[in-house]
Amino acid sequence: MTRHALSERLLLCDELDRLGPDAPTMCEGWATGDLAAHLYVREHRPDLAAGVLLPFLSGRLEREQRRLAHGDHAALVQRVRGGAPAWNPMALPKVDELANLVEYFVHHEDVRRAQPDWRPRDLDPRLQAALWSALRRTARLMFRRSATGIVLIAEGHGRYAAKLPDEHGTVVLRGTPAELVLYAYGRTSVARVELEGDADDVAALHDAELGLG
Repeated sequence: MTRHALSERLLLCDELDRLGPDAPTMCEGWATGDLAAHLYVREHRPDLAAGVLLPFLSGRLEREQRRLAHGDHAALVQRVRGGAPAWNPMALPKVDELANLVEYFVHHEDVRRAQPDWRPRDLDPRLQAALWSALRRTARLMFRRSATGIVLIAEGHGRYAAKLPDEHGTVVLRGTPAELVLYAYGRTSVARVELEGDADDVAALHDAELGLG
């Protein structure tokens, strides 16, 4: 099987090594060191990762991520590069591809697109197809807070109705699967997506909080 998640992981780690711990990212409040710490905790410390959902654990999570982010950056990136430990189901290639493709693709672009000299990548069509499949699985969750209807159109891949209209009409989003993924996961300021709809509906979509947050 083609392991796009692994490829994105390794490319992201190359960028983290190149930039060091203090470069900006598209994740608000996080430099590259903070992002590396997040990725490590997500796979190696599920006892802390639960702090994302459980408020009483959030303090421990933040303290440990801060400690890791200010430690040995090269060693931390190397641990992320090595993947999940054997006891974690994400160490299995099929689980890794399912659970980590979007995670590592989006965070790779979070690092790339926060740099002043970034340029779009010419992505493998197979990666675009995999991202389109992943987006179709999660789009309803990502756009759940939108007051507008959402139709996603990726030329050569198809269309997907991600949400029915609510307070407003429908907005059509056109772009490659990669750019639509970035938009759906809240990277709206850097995603190269065309929006089609009434001005009020487009404005309402701009005001919506997208993604998992």
